[in-house]
Amino acid sequence: MGRQVRSTRVLSLVVAWPLFQNNLDTTMLGTALPTMAAALGTPVLHLNLAITCYLLGLALCLPLSGWAADRWGARRIFLFAVALFSVSAGLCGVAGDLWTLVALRLAQGAGAALMLPASRILLLRHVSAGDMVEAMVWFTIPGSLARMLGPLAGGALVTWIGWNGVFLFHLPVGALGLMLMWRFLPPDDERPAPGDTAAFDGRGFFLLALGLTCLTGLFEIGMKGLVPAWALGLLAILGLAPLLAYRRHALAAPAPMIDLRVLRHRIFHIATVGAIPLRISIGAVPFLLPLLLQAGFGLTPMASGLITVAGAIGSLVSRGLLIWLLRRVGFRKLLVGATVCSALCCLAYSLLRADTPVAAMFALMLLGGVCTSLGMIALNSLGYTEVGQEEAGHASTTGTVVQQLSIMSGVTLAAGLLSVASVWRGGDGDTLVAADFPPVFIAIALLICFAIPSLLRLREEDGEAMRNRPSAQDDGH
Repeated sequence: MGRQVRSTRVLSLVVAWPLFQNNLDTTMLGTALPTMAAALGTPVLHLNLAITCYLLGLALCLPLSGWAADRWGARRIFLFAVALFSVSAGLCGVAGDLWTLVALRLAQGAGAALMLPASRILLLRHVSAGDMVEAMVWFTIPGSLARMLGPLAGGALVTWIGWNGVFLFHLPVGALGLMLMWRFLPPDDERPAPGDTAAFDGRGFFLLALGLTCLTGLFEIGMKGLVPAWALGLLAILGLAPLLAYRRHALAAPAPMIDLRVLRHRIFHIATVGAIPLRISIGAVPFLLPLLLQAGFGLTPMASGLITVAGAIGSLVSRGLLIWLLRRVGFRKLLVGATVCSALCCLAYSLLRADTPVAAMFALMLLGGVCTSLGMIALNSLGYTEVGQEEAGHASTTGTVVQQLSIMSGVTLAAGLLSVASVWRGGDGDTLVAADFPPVFIAIALLICFAIPSLLRLREEDGEAMRNRPSAQDDGH
């Protein structure tokens, strides 16, 4: 038993390396945005394009991940993707202008698109359903450590090296990850012959790529008043029509790019689609808080990082609470409670002022990190309980697509609302002051509440086998 537990833990930690790098990238970049804007000579809100283009590259290539893992093996794709992500990030560090940075961020997003679903596929294929909660707790630890280290590392790198350092840092981190993966990941099964793998769904990929690209453009420019209303309407049609066409295609095709039939599973549907409002806040809040502290309150990147690290510490604290809470209240009550508390924390962020004691800011962000993390781990653990091994690839890809699109929507929504708040105040839509942030936090808090009706559709017995399974500590390990 001890060897099995250790094996599960090691596998969970190693396959979580992409989550570590992805979260490190996000949190370091959030801390560096104001400095990057000054160095590149562009308004800080325009740099959300570097974030959304990364997420666009991720969303466009995510549909390829499941097919590529089946075609060439999840381990091979995993190693290639981590290398692509790390090298692209390093090249971002030598970009001389915004558009070069954006192009490289697209490539970095493509690497993330391949490595994030592959990590879950490896986990689903090598961990039994009964061990999934334990594995998911360990799987999420590296990501939480990254969220804790990111603001501190980002602040230090920006202060001592410059904004380039937050990208160059990925080169040694990626190299270390590749060595660990080469050493500990189980080898792929025998590589299938070309005829044994489903044919590439070119039509499905085209429809998804067109729809996602147009919707990303709509999100990016829609709230900034850059084009007339008729152009926004056309962009919305060009985005929604291909996605609706893909839905019909996916339900009829024998081997679609993303098999939407996995959404027939009730729990997976609730955890994936029903929780979208909560996932949107995961993109919005980490984008807003460093901007509030730096652009709004005038803090340095290092000081901002030392405060926002509280959210990551709260995320780590939640690991010790999760199994204890699940055994006492179950998945349904835990998820509803965590969502309500996340909304209240977001509402409380709107009350922060420049003279708010640092200890109070830290405590509030700590609590926010605990609540959000409890909800996310519970969703990720519960969502796949009805999904069989044969559907693991499609479910992982579908879940990751929805999650990343939600995060992208959160970033663009937050940036757009900040621009609107600035104009409403009488500003130019680009220059931010502290007064621009409270209405945005209030709007995000209200949005989170829209996830509650879906979560209430869960049953008390959902996830019963996982919540009652003894943990490694109970087994004496």
